[in-house]
Amino acid sequence: MNDNLYRAFTGNEIEVILLKGELEENGISTMIRDDFTNSISAGFYGGTPSSIDLFINESDLAKAEPIIREYLQNRDLEK
Repeated sequence: MNDNLYRAFTGNEIEVILLKGELEENGISTMIRDDFTNSISAGFYGGTPSSIDLFINESDLAKAEPIIREYLQNRDLEK
């Protein structure tokens, strides 16, 4: 990931993993930042388990937007 990173989504671990898979199937590199798990591993508490961030390269934003939009629409229909 050489470009500037863009936070494309924030959600719980399951949502982030599902969306990560969708994006990567379409050739979009992703990076996850989970402050909650990282802080526990470091021996202190920080973040929340429902606030995991999914980042993409800014250059992939136009390609990722329809995938993210479709994921959110399908997620909302299932609720």
